[in-house]
Amino acid sequence: MKNLVLLLVLITALNSVAQKVLTFEEAVEWAMKNNFNLKVAQNEALMAKTNNTWGNAGMLPNFSLNGSGNLSWNSTHQTYSDGTELDNNSLHTQTLSAGPELNWTLFESGRIRITKSKLAELEALGGIQLKDQVMQTLYDVTEAYYLVVKQNQQLRSLQETINYNKERVKITETAYQTGLKPKTDWLQAKIDLNVNIENSITQQTAIDASKRELNLLLGTDQGLDYQVADSIPLANSLEEKQWFQLVDSVNTTIQYYQKQVQVAQLALKETNRSRLPSFSMSAGYGFSLTGNSSGSLLTNQNRGPKVGAFLSVPIYQAGDNQRKIQLAKIGLQTATDQLSFAKLSVQTALQQTLSQYIQQKQLWGIEKENHLLAKENLEICLQRLKLGQSTSLEVHQ
Repeated sequence: MKNLVLLLVLITALNSVAQKVLTFEEAVEWAMKNNFNLKVAQNEALMAKTNNTWGNAGMLPNFSLNGSGNLSWNSTHQTYSDGTELDNNSLHTQTLSAGPELNWTLFESGRIRITKSKLAELEALGGIQLKDQVMQTLYDVTEAYYLVVKQNQQLRSLQETINYNKERVKITETAYQTGLKPKTDWLQAKIDLNVNIENSITQQTAIDASKRELNLLLGTDQGLDYQVADSIPLANSLEEKQWFQLVDSVNTTIQYYQKQVQVAQLALKETNRSRLPSFSMSAGYGFSLTGNSSGSLLTNQNRGPKVGAFLSVPIYQAGDNQRKIQLAKIGLQTATDQLSFAKLSVQTALQQTLSQYIQQKQLWGIEKENHLLAKENLEICLQRLKLGQSTSLEVHQ
């Protein structure tokens, strides 16, 4: 029996040694490489960057090589002035055409440059969204990692209580067997031990669930066979005034809506320019060949360059331009309101966070002191119990 107990202790010790320690820095590094939400944000930022080109804005020409071919069959009935009639049931015509063509919008009342500026702002907006996702991922990983740390601390406290309860069971059992204590003390000690063991099992289940959530944020399924840090460091906080001075310049939510306002302003300018004239030109080289199976003209061939110009002056479009302008103005007002609300929300959230941080620091200090006092009190009660100077009920309380 003693050998079996020793073997179990050794196995437990070896498992604890074999478990790797995942540091907070390693967890963050892993998440920055593998988090799936972050990968999606990176792809969206890359899409916005890819769209930001002069070609997409409409500045560059379009060049194409066109070709077509047609073959038709006709049945003809002809009557001449002298009364002669002629029927031809196998008349067919072949038509082939090919040639390069260039189309280029040369003037659009500055709309193209405004569109290019809007694409640049959308690219910057994608960068802000990526930065926001990085910050959100960092926050989520920090919260999940230190939740596991906190739960481990709670489990260690339960394990300490279990060790004390085991000692208490031994003491009360010996006292009962020697007639110094009633059996109820021994039974109560065993009940308390079982309750704490149940609590430790429940706590371990919570730790396993938290580790799975952490693994999800890290973008990996590395199992649960790892340990985390054993303490939570307290950051050196800035002064409250410094936080409020920094918030407008570093908060990605505010930056996002500021950029949305700029995009909406450019969209309004872009829509206004749609009421102004535009000018485009085309150039190319054409080649065509027509062949007839009968008739006075058997073949006809044309080739040569061609140039064209197109001027568009919007006069009346059933109010469509005015409708688009009105929608753009509403969009700009919406973006402005969202920015104002975002600033107010961030300021409120910052005030609440700073207040909670101060309160949690105070509570942490009190809880730390209470833990040490409770530990010392339990040790004293156990010593008194060993000496027969206290009851099991006092230790239970």
